[in-house]
Amino acid sequence: MSRLTVLHFPDPRLRKKARPVAAVDAQVRQFARDMLETMYAENGIGLAATQVDVQQRVVVMDLSAERNEPLTLVNPEIMEKSGTEEMEEGCLSVPGFTELVQRAEKISYRYLNLDGEEIEAEADGLRAVCIQHEIDHLDGKLFIDYLSPIKRRRVRKKIEKQNKIRAL
Repeated sequence: MSRLTVLHFPDPRLRKKARPVAAVDAQVRQFARDMLETMYAENGIGLAATQVDVQQRVVVMDLSAERNEPLTLVNPEIMEKSGTEEMEEGCLSVPGFTELVQRAEKISYRYLNLDGEEIEAEADGLRAVCIQHEIDHLDGKLFIDYLSPIKRRRVRKKIEKQNKIRAL
């Protein structure tokens, strides 16, 4: 396995939209393993392919405390949303920042698993938020896009300042 490089905001590649995966094959399965290794190394709970500059509709996540329940979603799509809830969100592509974001409380969704089988499921709570967050990445959207323009500018300025300090 190999660790991938996570893109950081404001990198314009984070705004690219991912293409559907034509077939779940050995290459997609290896990519999913690499994504999981990267996500675990970065202490994340979810990672979308676009965050590592691959324009394929692949998401990995693991919400377990033991980090032993990995889930890979290939070509995920949300079929229904209901309710609303506000939850603190962070992102590996926007390190060091969290904000309250309002999303659907419950979702029904479908995806292909690593065997190429279509799965339909429902989710609520953190799982629903994580799936919505990661699918947004596949569509070129970041959690900070849900913030007011003032908050979004503040985040951008803080990140630019951090990047200048790192460059010194």
